[in-house]
Amino acid sequence: MNSVVSLALPFFGLILLGYVCGRRLRYPEAGLQWMVFFIVYLALPALFFKLIVEAPFEQLSNWPFVLGTTLSTFAIFVLAFVVGIVALRGQVREATIGAVAGAYSNIGYMGPGLTLAVFGQEAIVPTALIFVFDNILLFTLVPLLMSFGGTQSMRALGMAWFIARRVLTHPFNIAIFAAILAAWLGVVVPAPVDTILTFLKNAAAPCALFLMGVTVALREVRTVPAEIPVLLAIKLVLHPLVVWIVLSAIGGFRHEWVMVAVLMAALPPALNVFVLANQYGVYVERASTAILVGTAISAGTVTLLLWLVAEGRLPAAPF
Repeated sequence: MNSVVSLALPFFGLILLGYVCGRRLRYPEAGLQWMVFFIVYLALPALFFKLIVEAPFEQLSNWPFVLGTTLSTFAIFVLAFVVGIVALRGQVREATIGAVAGAYSNIGYMGPGLTLAVFGQEAIVPTALIFVFDNILLFTLVPLLMSFGGTQSMRALGMAWFIARRVLTHPFNIAIFAAILAAWLGVVVPAPVDTILTFLKNAAAPCALFLMGVTVALREVRTVPAEIPVLLAIKLVLHPLVVWIVLSAIGGFRHEWVMVAVLMAALPPALNVFVLANQYGVYVERASTAILVGTAISAGTVTLLLWLVAEGRLPAAPF
């Protein structure tokens, strides 16, 4: 148990450190913009590029794994959306953001650092595949449902272009696609460039986790709406359970791949939930609450999951 706590504590400790600094210092939020830019456009893309370009190329086309994890996330999104529709009395746009809170793990800021710390190099490919295809799924569903729930509908061609642009121009996905191409062509990165990428990669996780804590601290939480505990139960408990069952039913995956997928699904709601809520101007305060409460609870649930994995109490197949 001590080794598990030692593994989990630095991750949640950095979030807590950022949260405490954000609550006590109260610097203007605009001051975070350069740090956000550094993380989103430089550090995390460098992390994904370095990880994937060094991975075995043949593992990047594991379509049964992609199908299993993506369908699991889709099923959880649909369930969370139904909960939102019932709780919010048919408000599609608000229910959509609620569904994102229930299905979108913090696979960008927390995922890579945590899975690599636990499973080592074996986690590189499954982490990248989950990141790419979960993002494609959610960046497709959100604008589509927002269009249905809005007063003005977007034409099919415009919708398709909007979704494709969001997916293809995301800096994380650009880095992943570039790494896949480089791995396929056998490109050798020049030593000076590789050193810069290593510097950026090493800065990604600590900066992202600290920023996450500060960002959460700057959001005021007044009340916890009735649907939030249900959405968090779906996110933190049901999502990893569904991933575990689905991948086990498909079968043929390495134990480490299944555990990486379960751990990624068990992470708290992503900061992008708040970003999307702000973008569409709906569910903003509740999104902030879901992230803050979900992150706090996940300190216990994720640590418990890590203990189960470390003790060998979580087999690759539940049945």
